[in-house]
Amino acid sequence: MTGTGGDGVEIDRLLDAVRQGRAGDVPGLVKGWDAAARRAAVVRLKALRTEVRGWSWDRWRERSRVQSALRLAGAGCHTGAAAAAAWIGGRDLSDWSQDSGRAVLGVLADRDPGWLGEVAQRLAERPSVAEDEYELVHGLVLISGCATPATDAYVLGWTRAVSGRGLLDALRSDAQTPVLVPRALEMTETPAPLTWAAGPDGPGHWPSALKTLADEGVLDRAGLADAAAARLLRGGRARDLRFPLAVLQALGLTDEERRARTADWMGMAADAPSPVAAHAQEILAALAAEGALSTGQLAEMSGPVLFRTEKKLVRAQLGLLAGMLRRDPAGAPELLPAVAGAFGHEDTAIQERALKLVARHLPAVDDRVREELAGAAALLAPVHRVRAAEVFGAALDGADDLPYEEVLPPVPGRPRTAPPPETIAELVELLVVQSHGRTEDPVEFERALDGLVRHAHRDRATLTKAVAEAFADAYWMRGTGVFAHGTHGIDVVLAALLGKVPRSRIHDGRVRGHGSTSCVHHVLAGVVDARLWEAADLMGTERLPFLVATPTRRTGAIDPTVLVERLRAYRDADLVPAPADLAQALLRVRTSGPSARRAAAEAAELGTRAGERLARWLAADTSAAPGERLLTGGRARGKGAWWPADGIVAGIRERHAFRTEFPPAFRWLDGERVETGRPCHHWSGQRPMWPAVLPNDRESLAVWLLPTLTGAAQWEQRGAAWALTALAEADGPVGPATRRAVAVGLGCRHAEDRLTAVDALLVLAARGDLDGSLLGGTLAELIAGGSVKPNRLADAARTAAATGAYATVWGVLAGTLPSLVSAGKPVHGLGDLLTVAAECVERSRVVREVPGLEDLAARKGSSVLLVQARRLLTALRQGTDRSPTQATEIGH
Repeated sequence: MTGTGGDGVEIDRLLDAVRQGRAGDVPGLVKGWDAAARRAAVVRLKALRTEVRGWSWDRWRERSRVQSALRLAGAGCHTGAAAAAAWIGGRDLSDWSQDSGRAVLGVLADRDPGWLGEVAQRLAERPSVAEDEYELVHGLVLISGCATPATDAYVLGWTRAVSGRGLLDALRSDAQTPVLVPRALEMTETPAPLTWAAGPDGPGHWPSALKTLADEGVLDRAGLADAAAARLLRGGRARDLRFPLAVLQALGLTDEERRARTADWMGMAADAPSPVAAHAQEILAALAAEGALSTGQLAEMSGPVLFRTEKKLVRAQLGLLAGMLRRDPAGAPELLPAVAGAFGHEDTAIQERALKLVARHLPAVDDRVREELAGAAALLAPVHRVRAAEVFGAALDGADDLPYEEVLPPVPGRPRTAPPPETIAELVELLVVQSHGRTEDPVEFERALDGLVRHAHRDRATLTKAVAEAFADAYWMRGTGVFAHGTHGIDVVLAALLGKVPRSRIHDGRVRGHGSTSCVHHVLAGVVDARLWEAADLMGTERLPFLVATPTRRTGAIDPTVLVERLRAYRDADLVPAPADLAQALLRVRTSGPSARRAAAEAAELGTRAGERLARWLAADTSAAPGERLLTGGRARGKGAWWPADGIVAGIRERHAFRTEFPPAFRWLDGERVETGRPCHHWSGQRPMWPAVLPNDRESLAVWLLPTLTGAAQWEQRGAAWALTALAEADGPVGPATRRAVAVGLGCRHAEDRLTAVDALLVLAARGDLDGSLLGGTLAELIAGGSVKPNRLADAARTAAATGAYATVWGVLAGTLPSLVSAGKPVHGLGDLLTVAAECVERSRVVREVPGLEDLAARKGSSVLLVQARRLLTALRQGTDRSPTQATEIGH
């Protein structure tokens, strides 16, 4: 065929075959077509592709067949390399199977090699295609003869394709190996097949295979070593460095090669993850023993290594320094200042070892170095100060005479929120951010919702047009059934504005979608959803000019005087606030302080039902916190009881106002039972909005957030402590639920979660809301139950103490240690807790009795547990420079 034929019969045949899903007929139908015929067919294929995309899900089988045929037809008809690659790589057209890839290769087999090479290169730059359909891209490389692509995705596909029992033969026979192996070594994220566990003698062990190929000359040995060393120097995750390290070890560097890379080993020892640093340190130790490492080089590398937290590396470095000093005592002036770098290590045993090494060789240094070492000795823990004074003489006199001063963070302020967007353009920008989930700020969510309501009231037509343009490709624009099972956040209000939500669904959302009490997630999310359905229903009407529940403070709180003004504006407009909006406003309004009392009087004078409710609310006990203390173990029965996953039981006080004056979404605050001990599949996409439901009732908020926090911590999920910042900054008293939440956070698996808990702990202490003894008792219960591991708590406590809050941390640990110290069986990790406790007592000099500590310290042995027990006991026996009252206050 040299053209399309006057009537386009051939194109019609192709389109018929594609519509019927006869992919096997496509290559024969397009074979021999010229460029003009192919371009004409592409226009109709694009139209069909658009049509297929709009088919409903009940036609998925038909769509799958048609899309497979479409892929082949488009590949055969596109004349531009970029357009062909884009079509072939379309996610909607590929089923990622090898058969599909082979079919594409078949339909392209008669095209120009140069054109095919360009298509191959472009496909190699598309991650999903190059990795998942490597065989297709590789096939194009082979038939075109183009250069081997070196993109990350192509390398990932290649490593997966050649890995297996026949790895060595596959690498040996593949012409791409010399190009792609160095590329795989330098990638930031090491391809997974290279990290698969396999013994060095196994047929699929990559480092052994590369070593063999280097010995055979297939790969450049020096180039491999350089690439591996360069990757290790760049650093990164331990997982990604495992392969280059194994390659270096497999190559077995000669003495000359190791000496030539001395600077590399020094850099790795200083900054690389532990396994890499240990390997570099081992090589440097061997070089030092051979005399190939100078005193200056050893001193240079020791500083960063001794600053590391890994005790094994630090001890090994001190041993290396000791060996060098034994062989060459004249190096003391250069090496001892490096040794003194360990004086500030968190492990007091390492401090002691460094001090002994300095004392042994101190006579070999002059007065200038001696003075420098004495200055560094100020970093030593108080337990070593006496020995340091003996070593350095009067240089340390007065070091312990300075009064202790507790350092806590400044009390967080309550900054005001920005007003709602003034223009529709600003509003649409904020709505796009909210809808696409680019922010989890509850206040920005509230600004967007209030702005949407305000502008819909002022000029619904203009707003509707702007939203329709901005969200033309939104998922909810394609059908009305999207919101059958939820609001999807602010999207339901946007969709309602454009008429994309049936009125019946909005009615059901307001009447029945009010937050089931089947799980603890529903009760908080239900409040958010209730307000969204309400806004979707009333937005743009005269009944809803603006929202009264929009926060005025970043915590989610509302100033009482502002709420009075909002209710006055509703009265003057002869309007009544929407039920869920007003209910949320009452939960957010601040009820303490002179402004609340003044606002109560002004609200009563409004002469409206809403004003009366606000006046009563500001004057009454509005806390929704548990009326009974939290217990552990057991199960509760009857009205007003619930139990989360970790066995806590809380009684919720009944309050008649919640049941008679609040909408259904809020009635769980009246004591409706909520069970959280069973599995829950509730979607928590609105989780960041939950704390703003109760910003002024910290303990009640903690009660409802605690099961989520506890469950995430028990499953060791990352981000488990997300709610602790909001709890620390909320108003209201700290009770057992808040303490338990902080305690769980301090024992989380992930360091970032423990850091969040530490921040919450310090903020509560700075605000005067922390009772250290009670928090310590809660921690002891959780440790006894296995919910908190002592080593994780020790890490969190060490981090908090290092900020200067030694007395605060000691107040917590003093409440934690008694039951652990007195346990019949030694608690694993107790030594770490005692280490932190001893440091806190030595720094703060606050004395609090720890029952059972003296008996533990009297046991024979030299374990970390017993050594640190004796250290803590010694610190406590040294007395205090404060009165008992002062010690008690700062301990709390």
